[in-house]
Amino acid sequence: MSDHTPFLVLEQTCSQAVYWINEQFTKAGLQVIRTFDLQIARQANVDCPCPHHGTDLCDCQMVVLLVYCAGYRPISIIAHGYDGQTWFSVVDNPQQPADPRLESEIYHAVALRLDHEINLP
Repeated sequence: MSDHTPFLVLEQTCSQAVYWINEQFTKAGLQVIRTFDLQIARQANVDCPCPHHGTDLCDCQMVVLLVYCAGYRPISIIAHGYDGQTWFSVVDNPQQPADPRLESEIYHAVALRLDHEINLP
């Protein structure tokens, strides 16, 4: 998978969506560490207008999660959200290849939970 192709889009703010996905990964036995938070990084530079909205007061957010599971190389997941939607992507490139086994575990954990919450047959 490309590191720019979302595998999941949620109609939630980034903070809500990251909380939800962290819960799903934890329930599946995966460990998650937040390694980057755009809004925290922006606090150091008060004159940093949003490149998307052009203002310093916006809801743009980017969070990078490092997902671990015993026996697999960790995977980075990028959550990018604004305007009440959040997109999740797996980082998979030559510099940081995604472990396909852990990637499958990640997709499975999310898919099972979405099926349960939406009550799909």
